[in-house]
Amino acid sequence: MDSRISKLADVLVNHSTKVQPGDHVLIQSVTEVDRLVVQAIIKAVGEAGGHAHVSMRDMAVTRQLILSGSEEQFKMFADWECYRLGKMQVYINLRSPRNAYELADVPSEKMKLYQTIFGKAQSEAVYKTRWVTTRIPNPSAAQEAKMSAETYEDFYYNVCTLDYKKMSKAMDPLKALMEKTDMVKIIGNGTELSFSIKGVGVLKGDGIDNIPDGEIYTAPVKESVNGIVTFNTASVNQGFSFDHISLKIKNGKIIEAHANDSERINQILDTDEGSRYIGEFALAFNPYILHPMNNTLFDEKINGSFHLAIGDSLDGADNGNKSAIHWDLISIQRPEFGGGEIWFDDVLIRKDGRFILPELENLNEANLKM
Repeated sequence: MDSRISKLADVLVNHSTKVQPGDHVLIQSVTEVDRLVVQAIIKAVGEAGGHAHVSMRDMAVTRQLILSGSEEQFKMFADWECYRLGKMQVYINLRSPRNAYELADVPSEKMKLYQTIFGKAQSEAVYKTRWVTTRIPNPSAAQEAKMSAETYEDFYYNVCTLDYKKMSKAMDPLKALMEKTDMVKIIGNGTELSFSIKGVGVLKGDGIDNIPDGEIYTAPVKESVNGIVTFNTASVNQGFSFDHISLKIKNGKIIEAHANDSERINQILDTDEGSRYIGEFALAFNPYILHPMNNTLFDEKINGSFHLAIGDSLDGADNGNKSAIHWDLISIQRPEFGGGEIWFDDVLIRKDGRFILPELENLNEANLKM
């Protein structure tokens, strides 16, 4: 077994989810995931004194279930899943699809029904566990990232097994600053946006819920968001790649949305009452992720980027918005991507993707790699 796989399993079991003796751990994967990774995680769970359980899925099968499914059927799926997750203390989610666009031709009304019934219930059940998500490297992921399989694999293990304890410590000054900040202003190409984060919780993305990680996040006060924001990173949602996304927001609500398929993005935004509001604001700084990988799990951690999530807010950084969707949209502000500025209470804290306050400099790329 590749020693890097064992190291990844150690990060997932002992750092991210902190498996304890007696814990029941659900390892959920699609069938394309390398069995060696699953075996390594099972071994690490056993060594920690936990009990491993494994569930395998296949996206092509899921597609057919959604196409053929009914409201009654999706409710039964949700009941089964929530019952099983209710017996677990830990949930390790491994993603490795052969085709990220497998759901591209599922009718929007079917996706909406599936998301609002099964997707929402599953998410709520997962949040009650100690959970982590990662995506195991495969040729499909390498192709999406425009890399050779070997280069992508090397990249993956570098970014997923970095020193998250060091990163976590470097986040502390930014967390403290955000906790006392009222107004945020974002300026960039096609972007002039302002909102309040006063009184909303601030959380560190330091390898606990996501691998890879490298962000700090909160949420806007729900109705305080005003302005225009443009995202320069493509985003795959419901099997479709959205690009050139631009949102106009008034008093928290998205009143206009444009993309390479404006009709399709507006269908997603009409999923439910909360899907036209913002549920998350985050700054990202993973030193090894510098370019879009065409996968949100990686792209939302891009060094020098920020992202906003449409829809559901997160436990611990909750602004009260509830939705069946949580869709992260990313804009990179490093100079080669057009630059940009982040202001907290009329103080410039990051320019062109680089933190400029002395107490935040340890979050810049060179310092995190040292």
